[in-house]
Amino acid sequence: MNKTLHVSYTPMMGYDAAWDLQKSIVKSIDLGEQQDTLLLLQHPPTYTIGSQRHPEHLLLSKEELEEKGIGLFEIDRGGDITYHGPGQLVGYPLLLLEGAGLDLHAYLRNLEQVIINFLWHYGIEAGRKPEYTGVWVGDLKICAIGVKFNKCRSRRAFVTSHGFAFNIKDGIEEQGFKGIIPCGIQEYGVTSLEKCTGRNFSVEQVAEEIMPFFAKVFSYEIAADSAIDAAR
Repeated sequence: MNKTLHVSYTPMMGYDAAWDLQKSIVKSIDLGEQQDTLLLLQHPPTYTIGSQRHPEHLLLSKEELEEKGIGLFEIDRGGDITYHGPGQLVGYPLLLLEGAGLDLHAYLRNLEQVIINFLWHYGIEAGRKPEYTGVWVGDLKICAIGVKFNKCRSRRAFVTSHGFAFNIKDGIEEQGFKGIIPCGIQEYGVTSLEKCTGRNFSVEQVAEEIMPFFAKVFSYEIAADSAIDAAR
């Protein structure tokens, strides 16, 4: 029988609040006090620097960041620098991995597969680049992925945190990605769902539509109290 996944969507949440929320839920899942959870949300303009720590990939000064109103956080996920902002669907799967699910490489590939399957549903041929994590449409990245595997305290298991950043609205490419070398990759650019389809999407719409794709790839049933519709 499939496990149960609680899903919520928040139209806008500051990065620091979302990071604290993730850590709190990870602890609760580890203690067996909370079910696996998928947080879907948008962030205000934010740069995050992962564990690879390449500050030279940030092209803006502290003064320019303040002028543009872009936050900056050094965090504990894998990967390099990336951008979060309005018009992008951010997903934080907080999942217990144990037993047969302890294949951490497979977890990353499954995250990519969720986005690939969603894009195929809209006729977009998306895929992977062997040397990079994430989802690509040709030579343009449409979804960045960076995760952390948190060791459980009393058993051989992990709880995942951080996750994916899926570009939805046309124009997000110009909003914040111009101020960084995204994920340290200079030779390729970024794109969005709207640019690839020529259609308009709300982030809320994509949050709702992506749920069954996530549930199918990871073998979950969506909990009845999941709150995507209530947030629209």
